[in-house]
Amino acid sequence: MYLDLHVSRFKWAGAPSAIGPGVARLARAAENAGVRTLSFMDHYFQMENVGPAEEPMLEVYTALGFVAGVTQSLRLRALVTGATYRHPGLLAKIVTTLDVLSGGRAELGIGAAWYEREHVGLGVPFPPIAERFGRLEETIRICLQMWSDDNGPFAGTYYQLAETLCSPPPVSSPRPSILIGGGGEKKTLRLVAQYGDACNFYVPPEGVAHKLDVLRGHCDAVGRDIREIEITAILNVASDWTVDDMVRGAEAYAAVGVSTVVASGLGGDPVARLEELFGPAVERLRGVRPQML
Repeated sequence: MYLDLHVSRFKWAGAPSAIGPGVARLARAAENAGVRTLSFMDHYFQMENVGPAEEPMLEVYTALGFVAGVTQSLRLRALVTGATYRHPGLLAKIVTTLDVLSGGRAELGIGAAWYEREHVGLGVPFPPIAERFGRLEETIRICLQMWSDDNGPFAGTYYQLAETLCSPPPVSSPRPSILIGGGGEKKTLRLVAQYGDACNFYVPPEGVAHKLDVLRGHCDAVGRDIREIEITAILNVASDWTVDDMVRGAEAYAAVGVSTVVASGLGGDPVARLEELFGPAVERLRGVRPQML
């Protein structure tokens, strides 16, 4: 079983001038601890259920590019890119650039976007939910086309591209992995079945078991084996957890078919947390085998 790390706050780093060095220390500590993938949120304001909107928040792809420059093996992901924030052709180019400069370590995590406050606050159009899902699907299709040998046009309902040229191409083979976040049973999981290399759930293990039953139905409908999709889930690590607690939490997800837990909850001293808790948990989770789907 794999353990990835998700960072949703930067308040712990202190003043703005300390955030860069703090993120660099965090990324190196995660890599040294054996964490496979580091992810940041794609938000411009802090989410109100986490902290005040005024809390420090970094633009995700600039931050991931910075992390790429201070690490060697850590994989890099937005969890997850909001499809409304960037034109799909530019998003494909951004992820490709990250992949090329990091030596093939970039992944595309993507979802339909939901945080209306930051859209309105920064003047980003926030269409109705049905349109956001339509734009999400076209964005995925455009990225796939730009990462293929087809440099021709793309004509969709929401996006029209005269050329889908992407040079240099990604270093990842055959292309960057696509993780689709969210558990919507009618639209999101259908997109996972059709396009996703991975999915991400933010529900307890029993909820994941139900979502996987739904996903299996979508996979059957499109003629795909669900075992081709990496199943990931958020593991919220409480402040008082021990290594045993963390391993038990991950094992509960493994028992329903999750192969990767994405751990969050670094507290005020992320480097110490990685060294004392996450690192030892990584070693023990290597021996955990997820339930076969």
